[in-house]
Amino acid sequence: MVLIDTHAHLDDGRFDGDIAEVVARAAEAGLSHIITVATDGASCRAAIALAERFPMLRVGVGLHPNYVAEAPATDWDIVLELAGHPSVVAIGETGLDRHWDKTPFPQQEESFARHLELAHRLDKPIVIHAREAEEDVARMIKQAFDARGPVKGVLHSYTGPIGPALEGVQAGLHVSFAGMLTYKTADNVREVAKQIPLDRLLVETDAPYLAPVPHRGRRNEPAHVIHTAKQLADVRGIPWIEMAAITTANAKRLFSLS
Repeated sequence: MVLIDTHAHLDDGRFDGDIAEVVARAAEAGLSHIITVATDGASCRAAIALAERFPMLRVGVGLHPNYVAEAPATDWDIVLELAGHPSVVAIGETGLDRHWDKTPFPQQEESFARHLELAHRLDKPIVIHAREAEEDVARMIKQAFDARGPVKGVLHSYTGPIGPALEGVQAGLHVSFAGMLTYKTADNVREVAKQIPLDRLLVETDAPYLAPVPHRGRRNEPAHVIHTAKQLADVRGIPWIEMAAITTANAKRLFSLS
């Protein structure tokens, strides 16, 4: 059994005291890789420093939509500088968010468009945040598809409606599910997970956030992705070892992992 946590934030301060133990537990749980995803310029540098310490880590570099307004202009320069680093396998976390109003929406759209262009130019997958803005994300993905062809990437920790998810799949995207898939009240998320093609499914933790049952309410960590994979297997009615193999193969293909 091998799993890949396709989205975590291991540079978060909540891991400062025991990051080595967190990575060791992930390896013991059967994970081959963890993709630690940056949210601003400092986070990009910190994520790469972690990947240089721990061989199982890979990195996504980008500017989270909620931080774009407060980020100095040099943060985008940092993304451009680091995007070609050997540990970087993705561009993002980027996307759109209408839940919070930390960044004016037009500014979010401009940043998302820049990330989409960069990902296409470097032929790397894009990691997309979509919170209460799934239709807007689908609109921009369609624009990118119409302009440049298939969009390689992932709608991460997806909790939105099925329509935009399937539109994303048609444009080339994968869809990833995190710990919310295990929550008793998340029937809508499970219904969406039932309808995503098997070859486009991924699992993640979004650690330290969204810990799955039975760890809900505590700090999440990559080893806990096993609970999401088991829930996804139940939703799809297949053995969980088979689901682990499917999501791992999908992640390896998308992020060019060996």
